[in-house]
Amino acid sequence: MSSSDDDSQERFALGFLFALIALVISAVVGTVVVKRVGAAGAAKPVAVAAATSAAPAAPAVASNAPAALVADDAASVRVDNGVVKFYFASAKADLAAGANEALADVVKGVAEGKKAVVSGFHDATGDAALNAELAKQRAFAVRDALKGLGVADDKIDLKKPEETTASGNNAEARRVEVALSAQ
Repeated sequence: MSSSDDDSQERFALGFLFALIALVISAVVGTVVVKRVGAAGAAKPVAVAAATSAAPAAPAVASNAPAALVADDAASVRVDNGVVKFYFASAKADLAAGANEALADVVKGVAEGKKAVVSGFHDATGDAALNAELAKQRAFAVRDALKGLGVADDKIDLKKPEETTASGNNAEARRVEVALSAQ
């Protein structure tokens, strides 16, 4: 009878252990989900997602915003020291809302005789060739936005996609920068 009691206690202990492990796993998963949703929600005033609203109430441009405010997987645009930086969602080449407003100074500079230099970057994760192609498509999307604002092809200089391997995060690396240069 003693072995029956031992088996019963062992089953209870194992059941309790499995329940405790399941509780810890669900707490960790819940925390990760809350942090991701919370980070995306907190970043929206600065880095507005492309699909949030069709109303053009406020542009999605932030000037001199800290890089930490780039949402992990949301399209956004900001102007930093005269350089327009477009950030892209993973595996997407869609521009964020507010792109035209962010490019206004670039268009003005081109009208004054300067050139728009478009540089694409990508993160180091995944297939390098696919990343380079996606960076190219993102640069083309920015080029097309400039052309839509009246900038001529010969006033746009496209740079070859570069890989970003700095200590920043992947969301920061998935970007296209537009700067002005003398002809």
